[in-house]
Amino acid sequence: MPAFQINQIRRETIEVDDSNAISFLGPAGPRVLSTPQMIGYMEQTCRDLVLTMLDPGFDTVGTHVDVWHKAAAPMGAKVDFEAELLSVGSDNGKPRRVEFRVLATMGDKIIGEGTHQRAIIDVSRFRDKVVK
Repeated sequence: MPAFQINQIRRETIEVDDSNAISFLGPAGPRVLSTPQMIGYMEQTCRDLVLTMLDPGFDTVGTHVDVWHKAAAPMGAKVDFEAELLSVGSDNGKPRRVEFRVLATMGDKIIGEGTHQRAIIDVSRFRDKVVK
């Protein structure tokens, strides 16, 4: 069984650019980090944190997101993403779900925060279920 380290934290940083900013407000509108991209970076940071704690052949997939996008991060801003492992849920002694606290900050300003849950999967079994 993997050794999970509750309260372990991982941090990752991105820069807001054309690949992750909104454009739907038109050429004169503001360009800021999009909510889906923010959530995607939060999920990736959580996955990166727990992946090293899993046995070979296992990974995680997102199952629940409860996040507020509280402030805008403009083009060129550096945004720090933080994931903290809060708990591991088990079924018959096998770890099945992991829950995280997630945070996105721009300097001292919180731009997003909430919780995220991921299911622990056996990659080959998951592939077989999805490919059918």
